[in-house]
Amino acid sequence: MSSLTELSGGPALRQERRVVTEIPGPLSRELLARKQAAVANGVGTVLPVFVRRAGGAIVEDVDGNALIDFGSGIAVTSVGNSAEAVVRRATEQLTRFTHTCAMVTPYEGYVEVCEELARVTPGDHPKKSALFNSGAEAVENAVKIARYAAKRQAVVVFEHGYHGRTNLTMALTAKNMPYKQGFGPFAPEIYRVPVAYPYRWLTGPENCAEEAAAQAIDLISKDIGPENVAAILIEPLQGEGGFIEPAKGFLPRMAGFAKEHGIVFIADEIQSGFCRTGQWFASEDEGLVPDLITTAKGIAGGLPLAAVTGRAELMDAAHTGGLGGTYGGNPVACAAALGAIETMRELDLPARARRIEEIMKPRLHALAERFGLIGEVRGRGAMLAIELVRPGTKEPAPQATAAVAAACHRAGLLVLTTGTYGNVMRFLPPLVIGEDLLNEGLDILEGALAEQ
Repeated sequence: MSSLTELSGGPALRQERRVVTEIPGPLSRELLARKQAAVANGVGTVLPVFVRRAGGAIVEDVDGNALIDFGSGIAVTSVGNSAEAVVRRATEQLTRFTHTCAMVTPYEGYVEVCEELARVTPGDHPKKSALFNSGAEAVENAVKIARYAAKRQAVVVFEHGYHGRTNLTMALTAKNMPYKQGFGPFAPEIYRVPVAYPYRWLTGPENCAEEAAAQAIDLISKDIGPENVAAILIEPLQGEGGFIEPAKGFLPRMAGFAKEHGIVFIADEIQSGFCRTGQWFASEDEGLVPDLITTAKGIAGGLPLAAVTGRAELMDAAHTGGLGGTYGGNPVACAAALGAIETMRELDLPARARRIEEIMKPRLHALAERFGLIGEVRGRGAMLAIELVRPGTKEPAPQATAAVAAACHRAGLLVLTTGTYGNVMRFLPPLVIGEDLLNEGLDILEGALAEQ
């Protein structure tokens, strides 16, 4: 049996790509057969390589292949897998206690995380937080808080938005397959309006922000009535919908409309938060100060934790006992979050994200010049994407997208696809990735595009 040292990951793991078998290899295929026999078919797998250890920007599988990670567990391991401060703080907490339930007998870690969230989220107003387990839970509770505080029921969401897989968050999510198909009926009083999607706006990107905002506001005014709207909920940089960056001016216009009508403006920063876009939060790009902000994914370096943070008077609106959950703000997850935030500060990960953009975007634009398959390059920081289309058109090319991703996987680069039309490749490398691995990954992407 291998020693503990040989099996350890984290920052000490050698940061180099290594392909020693076909991907997936024989041991991964054996484990996949076991998964298929024991795990529900509804739990999908992007790439069936079974992980033995991971660290930095490398994921090593049970066959000994070491893959470059351009996915970060969907923007979760932004500080790198098994980051030192995350492991240290979580281990220390494990030796003290694993659970008491914060609603029964609280502990300092929960309070510390809420204090940190008040410091790092946008705005200098008094803030409070409540902690949960997942992004969907955070969104559900943000809606609960908004409805309770506003004494209204309607919630406005946007085309291409993604907010989770629970019953309420499925209703909030735009994309039907695979997230909603067959799972209805869904929660009522959810209304969807246009988003400013520059690449696909019919009258051109220069008109996108103003026209989309006007359409959205007109629909809210005519079909719902602003006086009935509890919340406007949006991702400042849409994730599952295709890494759509709303045209500049659209978000401030919607936030201003919300403020004018006493509507709670909620920013879903579950994928875009915690340094991912080159700022602590994507809302900061246009100076947005949301009333409520939902976070998860990158908050705790891989441990399950989520939060709703917002204006103190809104967060205090619900009656005592109205918010919470058995595992919400688990002490080990809180310790990990404090370690992740410590790492973000010490390594200045917003600056790292901006450096990743400086390296990746010019190369992606060069690939777009070479390959007609790439319709657009977009995103910010280390949340970047290419939208793939049939050359010479804007017709989505989901089959080609899947083929490019598969070619990357075979060569040892872990990439993810996304988008309402299944035609977007998203790039979410750990913010601690070395520039050599970043460029090697882009070389692999170039080769994969050349195969098509």
